[in-house]
Amino acid sequence: MSLSQEMHVKSLRKKAKRGFRGYPVATIAYYGPDDKRASKVAVGILEEEDGAVTAMERWFSDDGDVRADDSILQAILEFIKDRGVQSVVMADRIIGCPHEEGKDYPEGEKCPRCPFWATRDRWSGEVIQ
Repeated sequence: MSLSQEMHVKSLRKKAKRGFRGYPVATIAYYGPDDKRASKVAVGILEEEDGAVTAMERWFSDDGDVRADDSILQAILEFIKDRGVQSVVMADRIIGCPHEEGKDYPEGEKCPRCPFWATRDRWSGEVIQ
């Protein structure tokens, strides 16, 4: 990991560790075909408690890991800065398949491209069958 990548990762983690500091809040979630490589990151902005997401951006990598892509990390930091984010919530792991139910595959079915997640709990990563 380059020095620049380390700085960006450290900055995101530090923001998340600070806890709730007010609104707007950025939520950062990583998704991938398995629990090793994040091929997608989604960042949503909430302006108020129980409010709807007011801004959403997604970044993808076909062959790399978005968590190690300096340009993506920098874009995330700029996105949350531009929206005046006060708090950051970030999962500490990949939380599921990068494909969207109802958009990339039928509602109620399992993603045919990500068999790793077909029998796993997305939050714990444990097999549930």
